[in-house]
Order: sequence, then structure tokens, then C-alpha cells
Amino acid sequence: MKYIQSYLAIILFVFVSCTGTAGTKKTEASTMRQVLNGKILIGCAVNVNQTNGEDSVGSAIIAAQYNSITPENCMKSEVIHPEENRYDFIASDAYVDYGMNHGMFIIGHCLVWHSQLAPWFCVDKDGKNVSPEVLKQRLKTHIETIVGRYKGRIKGWDVVNEAFNDDGTYRQSKFYQILGEEFIPLAFQYAHEADPDAELYYNDYSMVGAQKRDSVISMVRKLKARGIRIDGIGMQMHSTMEDPNLSGVEKSIEAFASTGCKVMITEFDMSVLPNPFAGTNASVANRFAYTEKTDPFSKGLPDSVSTAWNKRMNDFFLLFLKHADVISRVTMWGLADSDSWRNDWPIRGRTDYPLLFDRSHQSKAIVDSIISEAKKVSVVKR
Repeated sequence: MKYIQSYLAIILFVFVSCTGTAGTKKTEASTMRQVLNGKILIGCAVNVNQTNGEDSVGSAIIAAQYNSITPENCMKSEVIHPEENRYDFIASDAYVDYGMNHGMFIIGHCLVWHSQLAPWFCVDKDGKNVSPEVLKQRLKTHIETIVGRYKGRIKGWDVVNEAFNDDGTYRQSKFYQILGEEFIPLAFQYAHEADPDAELYYNDYSMVGAQKRDSVISMVRKLKARGIRIDGIGMQMHSTMEDPNLSGVEKSIEAFASTGCKVMITEFDMSVLPNPFAGTNASVANRFAYTEKTDPFSKGLPDSVSTAWNKRMNDFFLLFLKHADVISRVTMWGLADSDSWRNDWPIRGRTDYPLLFDRSHQSKAIVDSIISEAKKVSVVKR
């Protein structure tokens, strides 16, 4: 049975590569991967079922449509380094092998993040914060081990994730409580030492807000002034039908590009569901209670909403193509609607439609729009 599944996946991969999207006949050079080649990397966050072959349909579509991948969860601290002296590389090895086999630009995500952090990482046996010296050594060992294992294969790392609050202050994470703001330059230093050729990124949400944007820019300039390598700034785009506004996104793209860093649109999805937040705060800690009113499209998405979603998504991609001289990558946070975390955040059990492929792995109208618009664009990188 395993061999039959593999054989069918190969057939599907060939079919999707030639046709563009599952079940839709296309002409040659008509996938996002093909038309965006040399302009913007088009990325997808992948889950373990897609990289280990269990989801052979999804795996084949990702290989045909995308030229960059980011791991959804398998490289986060609690998964890859659950105990101080134990690493679990099973899922991350499969992820990297998948990317290598399909000629992709592979992203490592993420080395330092306060959430999904292994419980032991910042505390001693009594649950008290470790000393700065101990945390520095743990951080160095963690980064050296993981980055070193994939040296030369993973091309870019989200080194630090979500270190600032929306008001521009530093998040009071364990890393900040113990090491202060120095934990950021230390993480970038350790990552560079482990693989001098890898690109290194800072990644965060709510990057359209002026206070966070200014703090990130200040941090980046301080790193550069000290001679510490940082190559890119990731703007997470967990969007809704209202937020963020495109003019604000454009302003942030231009501001981040002024640092000399590449700009990346990361973790991109767009929910159609009622948003309990004022803005696009994507903290995974925030949850709300389910009611039928908060899940209006459980039986299907009305055509009018689908049309509006495709138009707004198209407007975003037109903006990204306009600034393709400084934007190096756009990464969708998942392949198909059924894969998306937005179904369960910030309210569990809802039915959302935030990605480029539907629950049957069929492409939405936006995919054809991206392909059409990308063919018109000629890009000269800064």
C-alpha cells in the first residue's frame, strides 16, 4: 500500500506540475512557482503530514506551486528540543529532505520564541529563572546544534520571533527578563557563527503599527551598527477583511526596506470570519468562546464573500509585486483552508477560508490572478 501511495503521489505531482492546480487544465509555465521565479519567492508553511508523505495530494501541490517552505511547528523549541539533553529531529529531517528533493528555498522557523518554548529552557530544577550565564549557554547550544545540523541546506532562519509588544516595548518574555534586550544580538551572533552563509531574519506580527515598526527598525539598525548580521525583516500578515489597510502595509514595506534588509511577507492568510480583536494581533495565547454567531459560514462561503476575499487578496499581491524590488518572499501560512490554524484561533471549531486553496485542494480564483499579474512584471532587485 505504501508503494501504491508513493506511485500515485508521483503521478499527481506530474499532473499538477503540468496543469498548475489540481483538477484545472493550464498551459505551460502557469504555476505560481514558475511565473514568480526570479521575482519573489512564493512560500508555503507545511505540516508534518505533507512532508512525510501522508498528505500526498497536498505535498504534490506544494511542490508544483511553491518554491519556498517554512515548517509550521516541527522546528519550534517544544518539539525539536523537548528536554535539555534530548533533540527530536525526526520531523525536521523529513521537512528538510522534502525541501531539498523539490529544489526549494528552505526556511528554519524559529530559533527563539517565547511561545511553544520547551518548559525547561529558561528555568532551573526548582522552576526559578536560570542565571544569565546559564541561559546564554543554553541558547548557544540550542542554536549551534540546530543550525549546525542543517548548515548549507536551510537557507534562511527566523532567528527571533515576536520580541516586541504592539506599543513598541520589549515583550517581557523569559529571554528578556533574564538577558534584557541583549538576547536578540546574542541569538543572531550564535546563528551566524553556526552557519555563516545562511540568511538571518527577524519576524513579527502587527508590523503595520507605527510603534512596533519603529522599534523593530531601531533594533535592526543597532544590530547593523555592531556588525551583527541580519538579512531580512518578516512582516507576519494574519489579516482580516478589514485589517490591515494596504496603505499602512506599503508604508511599512518602504520603512523596513530603508534599513537595507530584505522585506518578507510571512505567515500570510486572510480570515473572512468576525474578528474579536481591534486589529490583527496574532498572539496564540488569545482565545474566545464559540457561538454560532461567530461561525457564520460553517455551511459554505457565499459567492459575494468569496468574490470580496479574492479581490482583497489580489490587491495585496499587486502591492507585493509593485515592491518586488525589496520584497524577497511571500509565504502563505498553510496550503488549503482545512489546514489553517485560523479554523481554531482565536475561537476553536470555526470554519474559515483564509488560504489560496479550498478544502478540496482546488485553487481559488486568486491563484489565476497571481499568475496573470506576475507575468506582466519585470523585477530588478535593489
